[in-house]
Amino acid sequence: MKPKEQIIGLSPYHPGKPIEEVKREFKLTEVIKLASNENPFGPTPKVKQAILEASDNLALYPDGAAFELRQALAEYYRVNPDQLIFGNGSDEIVQIICRTFLTPGSNAVMAEPTFPRYKANVIIEGAQAVEVPLKEGVYDLEAMAAAVNEHTRLVWVCNPNNPTGTHISEDELVSFLRQVPEDVLVVVDEAYYEYVTAEDYPDTTRLLNQYPNILILRTFSKIYGLAALRIGYGIARPEVVDWLNRVREPFNTSRVAQKAALAALADQDYRAVCFEKNKQGKEYFYRQFEVLNLAFYPTEANFIMVDLGRPAQPVFDALLRQGVIVRSGEVLGMPTCLRITIGSQEQNEKIIHLLSQTVHSVS
Repeated sequence: MKPKEQIIGLSPYHPGKPIEEVKREFKLTEVIKLASNENPFGPTPKVKQAILEASDNLALYPDGAAFELRQALAEYYRVNPDQLIFGNGSDEIVQIICRTFLTPGSNAVMAEPTFPRYKANVIIEGAQAVEVPLKEGVYDLEAMAAAVNEHTRLVWVCNPNNPTGTHISEDELVSFLRQVPEDVLVVVDEAYYEYVTAEDYPDTTRLLNQYPNILILRTFSKIYGLAALRIGYGIARPEVVDWLNRVREPFNTSRVAQKAALAALADQDYRAVCFEKNKQGKEYFYRQFEVLNLAFYPTEANFIMVDLGRPAQPVFDALLRQGVIVRSGEVLGMPTCLRITIGSQEQNEKIIHLLSQTVHSVS
């Protein structure tokens, strides 16, 4: 028995360590996880009630078309219901996109570093991943446009970018779209869209009318706090969604996830509270990193990338032993950096305290 040739050299995705594993490994009773960009405040309390109500029908298959959630999101974004596709997290839609459009001999253009599942899924389909280095932590859209050729089927744009948190403006995105052929699908991954404060951030749903080759990815995993339920969605032209639905598994989002997402979407006051707390948290990190004389990337997401100016893995290990899980830049292609999820104020203060003690004391 032998897998596809392209699978052999592929590394599995390594998420941030689970809290339970760190507790066992270091015999700790309290652990803070600031590694996976989860909402530290969790979902609105209304989600729990929605989950209880959905549990009455666990013996029944979910609505494969997610009708209620589709209608609610279509109204929220002022798009047509047939412009939406749902996935088991937006990760699954990444997989569906690659399965739909890529063949051996084709390629997909992406930044480096960025969300690693783009590259992995491209390689699984036997296509080539064309990686364009970031320029001072930001997408180099001119170089990416130049990398597009007759074999290109997809371009991935993560905005804000994971892992740097940097963003591209609407003017920059429009300029880029004008250079990309219409038969190349530009996937704009906006997983952190709801955290953005930048006034020049693109209104991508509006751009769909002018650029039919855009597909927008968003998720309920981040600000809505539903990471455990795995539900994300894409917004595109109806014909693109139709092609994707031919590849999508029939019951890929659960009844519980759909009902929870509906409850989360309906409570925009709670979402606004989470947005404001995240904004305050990132401003706190900015101030503290300046005091510690540490470089960082200004972020439009719910995480921040700090450059320690030295190999970050020993600091990552030291924080882990003290019960704080962050993301090591070693696995993100930025070995002198740590990516830290913005937590509650108490969590933020704790990690700054530990960093101030640790960053210059370990080797």
